[in-house]
Amino acid sequence: MNKTNPVEYEPIAREVFAPVYPVIAEEILRKTGRSQGKCVDLGTGPGYLGLEMARITDLEVWLLDNSTEMIAYAQQNIKARKLENRVYSICADVHQLPFADDSIDLMVSRGSVFFWNDLPQAFREIYRALKPGGMTYIGGGFGSEDLKRGIERKMREIDENWEAKAKKRLEHPTASDYAAILHKLNITGEIKITNGLWIIISKPAA
Repeated sequence: MNKTNPVEYEPIAREVFAPVYPVIAEEILRKTGRSQGKCVDLGTGPGYLGLEMARITDLEVWLLDNSTEMIAYAQQNIKARKLENRVYSICADVHQLPFADDSIDLMVSRGSVFFWNDLPQAFREIYRALKPGGMTYIGGGFGSEDLKRGIERKMREIDENWEAKAKKRLEHPTASDYAAILHKLNITGEIKITNGLWIIISKPAA
């Protein structure tokens, strides 16, 4: 994965993007129906999406990131929410997941997919680790148009080039590119473009 500066990113995730995570977590729950079992938040950063999934479900949640600094922030957030008995952190890479075959009920991610270096390998690993009947909700978005406008306004105040950077991240790969990757891997997936771009994979039940 490409690197994001944890010291710069954490306060932005905590303060600017904070309203997004509960909305996306509710959307994931509605779309996937997964409220029990094992969930992994890939490229979790400080862990806010995974922590929201834990808050609204009975899922056992793993916060995964390849940055030890990000994982340190995630661990602090787990402790602050007193979720140590159900939310865990792990430093690992999406391209080589440390989970057994057919072991994960739900994999989620907001924002990290745009930084994955080898998309076919990442999705190969994700599919391998998903249980039969397991699902993904991976991509990027802001939860709603109102939230998007508010975040864009705040981010322009922080970084005048932010909008151009965000647009560039979304240009390549496109929704069609993701669909082509999944097709080549013989993975059935839905590319949802509503309040962002989301890749929803449902592994056939055994």
